Amino acid sequence: MDIRFDQRTVIVTGAAHGFGREMARQFVAQGANVWACDVLADELEETAALAGPSCRVRTVDVTDRDAVHAFVAEAAAERSRVDILVNDAGGVLGQVGRPIEDVTPEDWQGIFDVNVTGAFNFCQAVAPGMKNAGYGRIVNISSGAGLGISKTGIQAYASAKAAQIGLTRQLAHELGPFGITVNNVAPGFVRSNPTTERQWQAYGEEGQRQLVEGIALKRLGSPQDIAHAVLFLASDLAAWISGVVLPVDGGT
Repeated sequence: MDIRFDQRTVIVTGAAHGFGREMARQFVAQGANVWACDVLADELEETAALAGPSCRVRTVDVTDRDAVHAFVAEAAAERSRVDILVNDAGGVLGQVGRPIEDVTPEDWQGIFDVNVTGAFNFCQAVAPGMKNAGYGRIVNISSGAGLGISKTGIQAYASAKAAQIGLTRQLAHELGPFGITVNNVAPGFVRSNPTTERQWQAYGEEGQRQLVEGIALKRLGSPQDIAHAVLFLASDLAAWISGVVLPVDGGT
């Protein structure tokens, strides 16, 4: 059973490394025209080089509504719409777990802005074209933290990812009548970027062993594992799946 995206226009946010980079690469490999964005310009160029000429990249801050709408308009220009949107941009913005009384309003809001408002901005920008076409796929990338707790203890991150899951479910019902599916992938722990690598090292040897032992498959995941789930939900094989949160965590 082959999944192809020929003649499809795909946007992947947060594509400078990790999950986003792998998704961009795999969508291109399956025939898509990919528009990838991030705020990390140098790493984004590396993504373009790895993915190939069908991947065009732009530096975009997902919290900047005007910049998001301009980027979507550029990506949609060739075919009058974006077919597939993957909201991967997010993270903890370099923060670490602290007692709640030590969290500043700026730290709290910053994580919400990039994880929730960024996804909202892109969904809002692509929705009119998808509605007109009667077709669309939106996949949001949350986290196991949005279904349970944050292993790092970052209150804003767990809350923001839960909010993004709520946005997914709400938009699935709002956009479903127009042939648009909206789903969510909740990855488990994957060593996919500098932040998760620092987290892994901070666990120490015993903490790392315990983390892996708590996974049913007894191994950490990879960016490829996450990308495969996203490609399935973005494909026509998942045409009757919407409003779903799919944990991709090896069984935890």
